[in-house]
Amino acid sequence: MSGAQGTTDQEVKLIAKMEGVSKRYGDPRTGFLALDGIQLEVRSGEFTLLMGPSGSGKTTLLSILGCLIRPTTGSVEIRGRRVDQLGEKELPGIRLGHIGFVFQSFNLLESLTALENIEVPLQIAGRPKHAARTRALELAESMRISDKLRQVPADLSGGEKQRVAIARALALEPAIVLADEPTAALDSATGREIVGLLSAYARAGHSVVVVTHDLRLRDLAGRVIRLEDGRLLGD
Repeated sequence: MSGAQGTTDQEVKLIAKMEGVSKRYGDPRTGFLALDGIQLEVRSGEFTLLMGPSGSGKTTLLSILGCLIRPTTGSVEIRGRRVDQLGEKELPGIRLGHIGFVFQSFNLLESLTALENIEVPLQIAGRPKHAARTRALELAESMRISDKLRQVPADLSGGEKQRVAIARALALEPAIVLADEPTAALDSATGREIVGLLSAYARAGHSVVVVTHDLRLRDLAGRVIRLEDGRLLGD
């Protein structure tokens, strides 16, 4: 199966699926068509770059895949479960249990330390305090930020903030990680390091989808998808 890294064919599993997905903002008939008939499968072991010009629909696609917004038409499945028809009360559980998010603006809680930020999803999931702390410390070590854990976001560099954000995204070992321009606020060397960390997570048998404009990252991906005017042009 193309794009799979670090897994055998027998181990590769379908993580997410979009069939005939379209998204129109505004009036259902005359509003802006951001996505048009998207067909997409995302599998374990894949590190995927989603590329295209501004306004091509990349962030909309990522938001639908992450159960943040609903498609106007079409179906979305996460680990075999149809999620586009779920009620608003059910979607947070899907996001918490299966999806990790990494944002361009980091989205860290400014009043919490780096360690406390990593622990947030673990606490929401009801992990015991000791287990949450142990898991957060393990992630911090893997992200090479163990010496920054007592600092608040305002005292961290952009690269350090993004490492905290990635650690938080990986805390519950989600099946799929969605990253929206995670390197945009970083210098090129730091950006490649960040993408390398995400790539390693994919190689461990998970799936990572990264929205980016940075052509320099293409050699790090096992799969590159091109989106333009709301349509997939190449995979």
